[in-house]
Amino acid sequence: MIPDVLLTAAIALGCGVAVAGVGFLVLGRLRHRSVAVSVSAVVVVAVSAVIVSLLVANRAMVISTVDTPRLAVLVLVAGAISLSCSLWLGHRLAADSMWAAEMRERERQLEASRREVVAWVSHDLRTPLAGMRAMAEALEDNVVSDPATVAEYHRRMRQETDRMTVLVDDLFQLSRINAGALRLALEQVSLRDIVSDAVAAAAPIAAAKGVELVADATTLPVVLGSESELNRVVRNLLVNAIRHNPPGELVTVRGGEDGDDVWLSISDACGGIPEADLERVFDVAFRGESARTPAADGAAGGGLGLAIARGFVEAHRGTVSVRNEGPGCRFEVRLPRATARHRVLHP
Repeated sequence: MIPDVLLTAAIALGCGVAVAGVGFLVLGRLRHRSVAVSVSAVVVVAVSAVIVSLLVANRAMVISTVDTPRLAVLVLVAGAISLSCSLWLGHRLAADSMWAAEMRERERQLEASRREVVAWVSHDLRTPLAGMRAMAEALEDNVVSDPATVAEYHRRMRQETDRMTVLVDDLFQLSRINAGALRLALEQVSLRDIVSDAVAAAAPIAAAKGVELVADATTLPVVLGSESELNRVVRNLLVNAIRHNPPGELVTVRGGEDGDDVWLSISDACGGIPEADLERVFDVAFRGESARTPAADGAAGGGLGLAIARGFVEAHRGTVSVRNEGPGCRFEVRLPRATARHRVLHP
């Protein structure tokens, strides 16, 4: 005669296999459902296997009829708790899987942006380097010797060096932003002074392009920020607007207060940006030359200026956005109002 322990094990094994087979069929039909449903189905299968084993063991008189109701209550209560935990775990797994998918997509986009940056920067560096090398060889071999030509070669070499210096500095700033190494020593900064300095710095570029700058900085309040980074933000937005603005049109700078925020807007007459490109304007290496008026000076840069501006603004716990308005587009920066307390901000 088979011992009760072995008979109980055989009953549990047989019932477990039978219920598991049904469970696999059910899970097969639920494979397109959510993670929470699948996890809950697994718990239901496990609890069902125990209940079926109890019923069969009771019919086989392996366990007494007195013990069966008590065991059934224990299994049902434990099953209800397990099912609740499985639902919670399923929702967590679903949320984690969605987050992981978003992170993978974000990483894919960042990697594509990096490749695009390398391509743009390689192109932007190759041309000035080739020109500088040709001019240096001409000077070295005395191909040019008259003072006027020599002076012109030196001037052009200095210009190309300055241009590459700006590009390298942009790459350095962008690497700080992406690496999370940007540390801002915040203080109370006059946004009016920031705008005045940026307008003065951009005035020669505007004059060369035939663009008129109009700045209403009298109502701009004090903000909590880092002066050098905020100056870079305004300057990048101004230069971007000037380069894409047709000659003879205005670039307007305005600002004001809105609750706890301070806003600054830069409007141009570039003709607008296609709706499909609005979300990509602040992406690394996005230039959108086909959508907007190409830069006449040929100094479009590496497509990093707006990405750097967004990084600096977000490091200040602010936001920057763009929308089509009137004959062009409007870039708007929002920053927190200044407080009396100075601190170091880690983005």
